[in-house]
Amino acid sequence: MPLKLIKRPDSTFWHIIGTVNGRRIRESTGTSSKKRAEEYRAKRESQAWQESIYGAKSVVTFSHAVLAYLEAEPRGEGTKAYLRRLLDFFHDTRLIDINQEKLDEAYKVILKKGIHSSQATKKRAVNTPVCAVMRFAAHRGWCDPPLFAPVKVQTQPVKFLYPKEAIRLIEEAADHLKPLFIFLLGTGARVSEALELEWKEVDLYGKQATIWQKQQNKRRLDLPPIVIKTLQQLPHREGRVFRSTYRRTKADGYHDNGRTSGGQFKRGWAGACRRAGFSGQYRKWSPKGELSPREQFVPDITPHIMRHTWATWNYCLYRDPILLREMGGWKTLKMVEHYSKLIPPVYADEIRSFLGGDFLTRN
Repeated sequence: MPLKLIKRPDSTFWHIIGTVNGRRIRESTGTSSKKRAEEYRAKRESQAWQESIYGAKSVVTFSHAVLAYLEAEPRGEGTKAYLRRLLDFFHDTRLIDINQEKLDEAYKVILKKGIHSSQATKKRAVNTPVCAVMRFAAHRGWCDPPLFAPVKVQTQPVKFLYPKEAIRLIEEAADHLKPLFIFLLGTGARVSEALELEWKEVDLYGKQATIWQKQQNKRRLDLPPIVIKTLQQLPHREGRVFRSTYRRTKADGYHDNGRTSGGQFKRGWAGACRRAGFSGQYRKWSPKGELSPREQFVPDITPHIMRHTWATWNYCLYRDPILLREMGGWKTLKMVEHYSKLIPPVYADEIRSFLGGDFLTRN
């Protein structure tokens, strides 16, 4: 039976179904346009015939592998954004034709600074997602495992805040951001996890909260006194715990930006960092159609520093990497090694004072 287009009630996309040379095929076209779906069907049927004669490695394209990769399990919005740019470049290139030369060409075309982009940018935006898709494909016999030249990235020192710096940051933050910053510093939650937290997952009496990680695994957070005191002062007890002043719906929180770190309160973060005296640069630009240039403070640190800070403090207090890994939701001990010995033990009392909420009482 040749391939044909069908609609499924649980999807807006067209799907193809049928048998080619004895092989059953049932998959999504990745589009809700019938015209594009028909083009996909015709091409897929041709590929299936060629594959049945010469093998999968002769026909599987990057676009086909990406579609399968995205359907296999949920992927983050950041990953999807990188893959969209890669699809524009590789599109229907066969996986067996993607070599180091092709990858170098991708750096030139996709990245803003081309081949002169930083090693970290090359690795994050091109090398890592391409390798992930090709390893996924290799497991299915569609290509050989990728053997690209490694992209060497210089390890950057882990940044963290000392207790007095953390207090200064909170004091200089906008009122609606203070509870969020305290929660992040007191629990080590990722920004996305905190912004998605709902009151039904918070147990103030039991001093715990349940958050959902990127992999849809849940993790329990112990809430120190400073977090308990802060949450008790919030006026609402339904919907999202942390809310933007720009959202008027009672139970709504910040908008969903695909779990990218801190983008929902970029301006508030920059303002707090500037007022707290943290380092950064002023970005200047001239908006189209306006005579006067504008400038914006861009801090050298991002909101993710609060998770680094919590981890650094945790190790300072307990000197237990296994406990830190479990409490922070990391997969391996190697991922928490760089938090050891970052802050001298002499700061332990200041950390305990912060987590106890002593500075809130003083204020």
